[in-house]
Amino acid sequence: MAYSPIPGPPAQPWFPITAPLPRPVRKVGAPLAAIIACGVVIGALVLLFTALNPAGAIIGFVFSSIAMTGVLFAYLWLDRWEPEPPRLLLLAFGWGASVAIILSVVLSLFTDALLAPGVDSAHSFASVAIRAPFIEEAAKGLFLLIMMTGRRRNELNSLTDCLVYAGLVGLGFAWLEDIMYISSADSLAGSLVTAAMRLIMAPFAHSLFTTMTAIGVYFALHQRSTIAKALCILVGYLGAVLMHGLWNGSSLLGIGTYFAVYAVWMVPIFITMIAVAVASRRREQRMVATKLPGMVAAGLITPNEATWLGSLRTRRAAIRQAALAGGRPAGQAVAAFAAAVVELAFVRDRIDRGFGDAQVYALQQEDVNAVAAARSAAPILYWMAHYQAPLRG
Repeated sequence: MAYSPIPGPPAQPWFPITAPLPRPVRKVGAPLAAIIACGVVIGALVLLFTALNPAGAIIGFVFSSIAMTGVLFAYLWLDRWEPEPPRLLLLAFGWGASVAIILSVVLSLFTDALLAPGVDSAHSFASVAIRAPFIEEAAKGLFLLIMMTGRRRNELNSLTDCLVYAGLVGLGFAWLEDIMYISSADSLAGSLVTAAMRLIMAPFAHSLFTTMTAIGVYFALHQRSTIAKALCILVGYLGAVLMHGLWNGSSLLGIGTYFAVYAVWMVPIFITMIAVAVASRRREQRMVATKLPGMVAAGLITPNEATWLGSLRTRRAAIRQAALAGGRPAGQAVAAFAAAVVELAFVRDRIDRGFGDAQVYALQQEDVNAVAAARSAAPILYWMAHYQAPLRG
């Protein structure tokens, strides 16, 4: 049914709303030009593979897209608590499927010419198992290093955020690399065998490798010393290179070694990373819950809202209640309000941990204003506070 506000006293802001800051501190999204440029490069590469082997490229495109869609949904599920800007996620995928691929190819050709002029080392063990991981993990991890700088650093609030961006970069890289390998097979049967080996056995592989770099970046963000930051990133990067090298090397040492590495090394680490990701998201929820009483005391949220903002389950229930009472726009407005509160909680946590500088305090004020704006856009919150029983986590 259509939502019409219940008569009552006019809603008042829970705190004074300050004037907007002259320059936004939180830079969300990504430049549209960068996304378009990545898309053009990706399209050109796919067309190139199609021209070289039309049947193989079609098989690679279809099957790689199906497999990577499952990986994508896994990362979007992980990103439910504090969803990242869609355009930044799209840019992460585009980086992996264009910039990282091009960088890897260029650097590989450069090192071929530098280290072994005139020698075709493209399929040598040293190239595949040692050199390629160093180059490819650097090309993928560069996106995370860029994210650490400037205003987009504010989007890396937690380990979950780092894992999601790393996952999307690895997803883009794997998607296009799989198309490339499948389309380069000598025959249709070869394309199908390559598709089975790469897409059934290791759809998460590249994302999992880059996860090591993401963990290093996360710990670097919690260090004050530049040397400590660099060491954290280096250790994470070397972990990514090691995992990548073991995986590549096993594929060259026979099917028995390949399956042994898969069972003994990849599967346990994959399960461990799932546990780490879930634990990270639960830690985010606990952190937000600890900030809610302070927000209530400051008049930023109501006691009723504090009963459902600290849990993903109760937050979904509140959004569902709003949508049932006021339609989809009301549910979206409550979801936007909850997201603004979560963003503010992360900034407050950064301050409470001693990482508050002038920019972070400005960001806090910007997020306070964002909470106020989101409240104004969700009048159904008044109905939920006065006519609905509190939701308990």
